[in-house]
This record gives sequence, structure tokens and C-alpha cells, in this order.
Amino acid sequence: MTLLVNDPGAFADEALAGFAAAHPDDVRIVHGGVVRASATPAGQVAVVLGGGTGHYPAFAGWVGPGFAHGAACGNIFASPSASQICSVARAAENGGGVVLGFGNYAGDVLHFGQAAEQLRGEGVDVRIVTVTDDIASGPADGTRLRRGIAGDLPVLKILCAAAEEGRALDAVERAGRKANAATRSLGLAFGGCTLPGAGRPLFTVDSGRMGVGLGIHGEPGIEERPLPTADGAADLLVDGVLAERAEAAAAAGGSDRITLLLNGLGATKYEELYVVHRRVVERLTAEGLTVVAPVVGEQVTSLGMAGLSLTVTFLDPDLEALWTAPAATPAFRRGNLAPRPPRTDDPAAGARTPPVVPGDSASRALGARIAEALGTVRDTVVAHERRLGDIDAVAGDGDHGIGMRRGAEAAATAAEEAVSLGAGARTVLGRAGAAWSERAGGTSGALWAAALTAFGSALGDTGAADAARIAAGVRAAVDAVQRLGGAEPGDKTLVDAAVPFRDRLEAALPHHSCAAAWADAAHTAARAAEATASIAARRGRARAHGDRSLGTPDAGAVSLALVVSALTPYFRQEKH
Repeated sequence: MTLLVNDPGAFADEALAGFAAAHPDDVRIVHGGVVRASATPAGQVAVVLGGGTGHYPAFAGWVGPGFAHGAACGNIFASPSASQICSVARAAENGGGVVLGFGNYAGDVLHFGQAAEQLRGEGVDVRIVTVTDDIASGPADGTRLRRGIAGDLPVLKILCAAAEEGRALDAVERAGRKANAATRSLGLAFGGCTLPGAGRPLFTVDSGRMGVGLGIHGEPGIEERPLPTADGAADLLVDGVLAERAEAAAAAGGSDRITLLLNGLGATKYEELYVVHRRVVERLTAEGLTVVAPVVGEQVTSLGMAGLSLTVTFLDPDLEALWTAPAATPAFRRGNLAPRPPRTDDPAAGARTPPVVPGDSASRALGARIAEALGTVRDTVVAHERRLGDIDAVAGDGDHGIGMRRGAEAAATAAEEAVSLGAGARTVLGRAGAAWSERAGGTSGALWAAALTAFGSALGDTGAADAARIAAGVRAAVDAVQRLGGAEPGDKTLVDAAVPFRDRLEAALPHHSCAAAWADAAHTAARAAEATASIAARRGRARAHGDRSLGTPDAGAVSLALVVSALTPYFRQEKH
């Protein structure tokens, strides 16, 4: 359980600040994460890793010579925002291009993808390598659907070593992709973790039982089994990862040389891990495999989760050389590296937010009303935070409520600041969306940011809002969510409430006042959200536990319905 907490909402920021203060010779803190304190040679490819807080040493603990050039750090179990990723990448890049490396989760894919597009627009050559090692989260013929868990360590270490060696951007990307194809992981959970400030764990496992196929964001296993002995657990893990031996070995040229990571998830400590490791090595040796430079310990954790995972990476000569190459980071040290000169520039220096271009008088008035409405959204989300988290915890990681609260609070504050600077509706919503994404992180952060930004673009910074512009804004917002997230009705996401809301609003507006049409559409959204209880999840982290979600509505759909319902009073005084 996470016991030492000040403000739960500030936990991630305070943890990062403390980490940077503990390792001033290794890292420098920048907006959104950390970068190396040492200088990077001109023209060297910069590798920026990232993900949510709660996995230490991943990802900030791996920043340093021989490993990563920077790490973007999101909130607890939530992806860093695109602006955070861009900030870290700009501070790390030194003329050789950038590779972004992260686990395959919907929020990370969205935010790192957005960041890559933004950086490319600035003239930086950017590549993406996602880790997909978790055999429990997708079929052998659908590895692109799989999550990234403890395989992050070998895959990203090999990726970074290729950059450190001075390889060109294409070659660095190829090394990372080859390492990922050669890596398989499986995990076991004995108990769930507790989010900072929460009173109970995200899930529990009955005494004498264990979850098989856990995630690293507090997700339970995909099935439960009786708790075995240490050797029994080792056998289960080895049998699981070697079930795809042929495919993984083929990626490394048919090699019988491997490395392994026996990873503790936070509460399962070293003596237990070493007991299991003893049997793991016996089994792998009996299978004719040679283990090279194994790692036993905590590398990809899940706060205080009780559990462990086994990762195996097959090694051809090139992958082996990269895996065993020297590295010097706060949490991963291997071999010897010559001292590097310190950075002499200010890595935190970067582009500032552009100044507000004032809207006309009508749009400024609309912007002020939007800021007031976002305050209501904030209050509504805060009131329902626990319920949203409980819904999400059934088949996800339980962070939807806290993520929505963080995003809504940041959006309301940003909107008020924009109004004070004379912003019109588009600028108010654009800044609110950026703040929502920045503070909430995760999939919902990206999607709500896209929705607010798109709605603002439809309203513009001139003129008031009539029924037609409101309908256009809603359509633009829903289109942006579907385009960015890729979900369709029936996937058990917020789209299952958003699409019926949009369609009902458009159908009602020609025949009713804007207030009546909005209220009718909000009721439709609420009914649609509750109806998602009968759907098995098909996207996001809950996909691996799709049937577990039956009987419970989707947290994203419920939050969408709550928000649009709360906004109904803002249309009762409008005349359209």
C-alpha cells in the first residue's frame, strides 16, 4: 500500500522532483520528465522513453549514458502528455533524430504519436518503437495487440545501446524492433497495488490463489489459479514464455542464447525472486538454452503490487553485444564507461506558450461562459471521482476517476487564465484542452483534449454561438475522438455515449430549442452509457479482461454522460 503521501494529486510530480534531487550528477529535470545531465555527442540519435509514474526504475531510472537520453513521466499509471514528451525530446535531441520507446498501451500510443507528429512538423526525424512482450494480452498471431510489461527493460536497453554506439536512426530503430520481436514475458500477481490516497487496492487475490497474466497498471490477471510453490511458479512462467520459443528465436536468427529478467513488481522481494530464479535457470538450461547476463530484481514495478514476471529475450550476436554493452544510470549499471562531460546549456529552456490573440467582444463573452461551464465540469467530475474509479477498476486500472479530476481541474484553471487575457472561445477551449491532456495523461486525457480543441475550432474566436455552431462543434469533437482513438460504437468506450449524444442533438435541434435539444441528447447519452454494461470491452487495457467488464458500464461513457448532463443548464438562458 502507498502510505507516504502528501497530496495524492501531486504524488507523481513530487516523486520526480525527489528522484532528480537524489541524482543530480545523472539527470536534469525538465518540463515533463528528465534528461541526461551529461552531454550527448552531436549527431547521436536520442532515445526518449516514457510512461506513467508508478513503475520505477522504469522509466526515469534508466536515463544515462548507455541507456536513455531522456524519459517523459506521466501521472500514476497514465501516459505523459504530448507536450511533456515533446519537451523532453527537444531537451534530449542533438541533431541525430529521436526514437520514442514505450509500452503498447492506448494512452501512450496516442500521446507519443501526437508528439511524434508535432516534432516532425518542427523538422525533427522521429521514429517509434513500441514494446509488445506480454503473451497474456494477445494471441501469438496478434502480437501488435499485446501490452508492454517487463520486456521494456531488454528491448529498450538494446534500443538505447544501438544509439549510444553511434548507429544511424534507421539502424537504431531496427535494433529495437528486432529486440521486441525476440522478447516474451508472463507475470503472476498475488495482490493488487493501492493508488496514492486510495483506501483500498485496485484488486485483491484470495489467500492461496494467484492471478496469471497481470498488467503493470494495477490490472488483475486474466485468470486465477491456486498458489503454487516457488518451483511451481517458475515452471509456469518458463512454460509460458517458451510456448512461443520458435517465433521469438526466429527473430534472433534461431539462436539458443537468451537473456532473462525476473522482475519484482514492488512487494515481492529479492530472496523470493532468487528462489524462483534458481529454478528458472535450471529449466532453461534443461531446454538447451544459454543464459547471458540475467537480471533479477525490480525494474518495471507497479507501485506496491505483490507479484513477479519472467521475460526472455533471444539474442543473436548483435543483440547480445547491445544487451551487454556498458550503461550508467541511477538504476541500471553495467560495465565501465568513461566519464562524460556535463551539459553546459539549460535543458529546461524551450518554446514558451504563444501569447493570446484577443477574441472579439462576442467571443470573449462566450469564452467567459465556457470557462464557467468548465468549472461545472470540474465540480461534477470531483463529485463522481470515486464512482468512476470503481467502475474502471473492474477490468482496468482504476485511474479513470483521478485522471478525469486532474484533467477537469487543469482545464478549468487554464480556461479562467485565458479569459483573463481576453481570449475568445476557440483559444479558451484550446488552452483548456492542452491543460487537460497535460495533467490527466492517459487515453482519456488525449481524447478529451482532442474534443475540446475541435469544439473550439468550430466556434472560432469571433462571434457568438448559435445552434448551428454548437452542433458543428459537437460533431467536430466526436469526430476528433473517433479519429484519434480509433473506436467505434460497440467497442465499450466513451464513443458509445458520444455518438448517440451527437446524433440525437442533431436530430432534435431543428424542432426544439437548443436547451431542450441538449437535455434530450444528454438523456440519450446517459442511457447509452448504462447500456455499455452489456458489452464486453474490445479496446484499451480492459480488452484483455473483456468478459470481466460485462455487467459494468464503461467508465469513459459514464463520465461523458455526466459531463454533458451537467452542462444542460448553460443552454437554458440562451436564445437560438
